Amino acid sequence: MFQVYKKINKSVVEVDKELIIDGYDFTDQWIHMSNPTDKELEFVSLATAIPEDYLKAALDSEERAHIEKEDGVVMSVTDIPITEEDDDIYTYATLPFGCIFTDKTIVTVCLNETSITYDLLAGRYVRDFNIHKRTRFFLQLQYVISKKYLQYLKQIDRSSQRVQAELEKSMKNEELIEMLSLEKALVYFSTSLRSNTAVLDKVPRLLKFFEEDEDLWEDVLIENRQAIEMSNIYREILSGTMDAYASIISNNLNVVMKVLASITLIISVPSMVAAFWGMNTGVPFEGKAWGFWVVIAICIIVSIILLIVLAKKKMLK
Repeated sequence: MFQVYKKINKSVVEVDKELIIDGYDFTDQWIHMSNPTDKELEFVSLATAIPEDYLKAALDSEERAHIEKEDGVVMSVTDIPITEEDDDIYTYATLPFGCIFTDKTIVTVCLNETSITYDLLAGRYVRDFNIHKRTRFFLQLQYVISKKYLQYLKQIDRSSQRVQAELEKSMKNEELIEMLSLEKALVYFSTSLRSNTAVLDKVPRLLKFFEEDEDLWEDVLIENRQAIEMSNIYREILSGTMDAYASIISNNLNVVMKVLASITLIISVPSMVAAFWGMNTGVPFEGKAWGFWVVIAICIIVSIILLIVLAKKKMLK
């Protein structure tokens, strides 16, 4: 599906879909497409003179981040963060987000519906959202994307702290799996942010900046660098925590195996003594009424001695 937005006075409003027919003029308007059909792609391509390949670029979930300019059409693909809820657990990943614009029209494309467009329209992170100035729109979009990364990184940090608190009480597979999922999300974020940085570094060579856009450009770079640093820090902390818990689990397993081996050794003494006196040959105390109690006493004494020795060597802790 796709929505069309235009600016009326100082507000950006959605155009009624019934008005969008063949021959509709998209000048100075913003078209946002989420998981569009082939028919919608063809319609927008013909109406805006944007090659259909440009529109389809962001629909490949494996598309790398890049920016290029050809015949007056600027096409950029950057990675945006997304989150999904699965069994009350939030999982994080990244998705390509395309931004294509000409001298007349702006088109954004994404495989899934995201909150990025809603944040732009609501003015959550940027003021004076503008669709008439193409460069400013692009910078505002990148600023919102960087802010979204920071928001999700803070959520990941809080989730990590919660899981660690639960692991201190009892080590369950669910918590360990969730930590592994968080670590994987940080890998995605870190890789995507570095790719986005490569795109941002090329922007001054391809786009013409207005004087008032310089501060916004610097803000975009600062937010992106901050997101990269936070992602790396959280990733290192989480990786170190995972290694620490892996060592703890391994140590606990060694302790359990040590105790079980000690108990097995103690139990084996009575069995071994009983086996000796169960042979079909002559044995001490044979035929004596008190012989049974002597054998029992020997088993108990040897077991106690072995128990004391193992306790002194801390084999039972």
